[in-house]
Amino acid sequence: MNFTELSRFRQSVRKYKSQPVPKEKIEHCVEAARIAPSACNSQPWSFIIVDEPALKEKVAKETYSTLVSFNKFTLQAPAIVVLVVEKPKIIAQIGGRIKSKDYYLFDVGIAAEHFCLQAAEEGLGTCMLGWFNEKAIMKLLNIPKSRSIGLLITIGYSDEENIREKKRKSFKDIIYYNEYKG
Repeated sequence: MNFTELSRFRQSVRKYKSQPVPKEKIEHCVEAARIAPSACNSQPWSFIIVDEPALKEKVAKETYSTLVSFNKFTLQAPAIVVLVVEKPKIIAQIGGRIKSKDYYLFDVGIAAEHFCLQAAEEGLGTCMLGWFNEKAIMKLLNIPKSRSIGLLITIGYSDEENIREKKRKSFKDIIYYNEYKG
């Protein structure tokens, strides 16, 4: 698959087969994320692969509640990847303060997308989650209070039959040359 085909193939999967994912495939995804670019080469990330079934279920249960149930599909995923935000290099922190930008958030997003694209290449489905009980998951996984969780990624073999049509803005509605015309 070329890159554009891979980008079209990759989708957020919310229905998984119970088949476990080989560690080697997950490690290929982590390697793809590891080599992602980051501000000042800070690499402000680490990855916790939660694949032990009882612990994975506890983490999954912290992604939804009775009021917010849209993440219940996490219980089906054979593994959940927790992307931990590490402290960026001091120069990236200073630059971020000067420019009022949290560069580490861009970095984590790039690394997460590298992870997900590699997963698609491996024949796996993923879904990035931003809605979760961070405090509870940090406690479950012994993540120090000096760190935070950037996002979670479910990973497994998709049990969805088709690649959904991507509903996106039209190309002409998002591109301008030399000035903003929106």
